[in-house]
Amino acid sequence: MTTEERSDPYLGHRFVVEIDSVVAGGFSGVSGLSMEMQPQEVEEGGQNGFSHKLPTRIGHQNLVLKRGLTDYVGFWSWIWAVANGSVTRKRVDVYLQDAPGPDDRVWGWSFASAYPVKWTGPEFSAEQSAVALETLELAHEGVSKVEGLPPT
Repeated sequence: MTTEERSDPYLGHRFVVEIDSVVAGGFSGVSGLSMEMQPQEVEEGGQNGFSHKLPTRIGHQNLVLKRGLTDYVGFWSWIWAVANGSVTRKRVDVYLQDAPGPDDRVWGWSFASAYPVKWTGPEFSAEQSAVALETLELAHEGVSKVEGLPPT
């Protein structure tokens, strides 16, 4: 196997988050990139060796974005509007970048019709000098691969 044939896995620390096609700042963490189908189990009379497992709907976890608290109030305004009954759904895209270049996007996931369902402010401790983090949790209507990025 030559070096050109080698395919190392991408590193998980270089990523970009866009909300409605606008880069939403620097994030320290993104989680909830998952989908799961729980098959429905059906037992057949007279068949005791196994049960049939039939496909059902796909379920998605909420997308969780974590970032250092800044004076940008966009997240706060968005969740406050939702809390007051004005639900604005937005497309959220998460891009994984390759290590060499500043903007080499290699994978992308798009979350349709996302809206905030939970905001968590920073924890304070006079004994630590950690960054103050805020967390925004978003419900959405499904995840899809962003087309046009390698791998195709």
